[in-house]
Amino acid sequence: MVDEVKLEESWKQALAPEFSNPYMSELRGFLLSEKQAGKRIFPKGAEYFRALDLTPLDQVKVVILGQDPYHGHGQAHGLCFSVQPDVRIPPSLVNIYKELQSDLGIPPAKHGFLEQWARQGVLLLNSVLTVEEGRAASHQRKGWERFTDAVIRVVNERCDGVVFMLWGSYAQKKAAFVDSRRHLVLRSPHPSPLSAHNGFFGSRHFSQANDFLVSRGRTAIDWKLPDPT
Repeated sequence: MVDEVKLEESWKQALAPEFSNPYMSELRGFLLSEKQAGKRIFPKGAEYFRALDLTPLDQVKVVILGQDPYHGHGQAHGLCFSVQPDVRIPPSLVNIYKELQSDLGIPPAKHGFLEQWARQGVLLLNSVLTVEEGRAASHQRKGWERFTDAVIRVVNERCDGVVFMLWGSYAQKKAAFVDSRRHLVLRSPHPSPLSAHNGFFGSRHFSQANDFLVSRGRTAIDWKLPDPT
């Protein structure tokens, strides 16, 4: 099955055991049956693995974990917290931009398109990689969580000096096994309007990440987001 998967080569090799596992065949069958039933699935098929395609394994510097793709039309494109350039910026991302400005003095971007971060080594990984239009969490417990656990495990074991930004209890539980002796693990409440004031604001994760990367001889992330071309 791995030969049929369109995926960046370093990830394809590292995750080959997952693609040969029966749960991935079951997941593929589920997605096919949903499409055959006329349901709209987001993001589009070519973007299921967009986070991995934009951030090869040997280039991962930072991992940010989300939960599910956005389920509104035209929003999701395979990166957690990110939306297409012409889509309204979601509330959690508005708060991420506020913290960026407070932490590093970076004015909020006028869009929510985060591909520029991904191209610099920020793995923007959702736990679940697909969703049915208008039905939040509709593809949970279908196999994606097991697959993305494997992604995190590969980063934990094969990379050194990665910054894990774990926002909210869900992300913190999912990445609880990450080795904090080899990596920098940063935890805070989720940037959602419901919880951001409980400690996400003022967490200074972005400056801490860059300080750590520089201390390890790596290039800092430029968190400024130019207007999409």
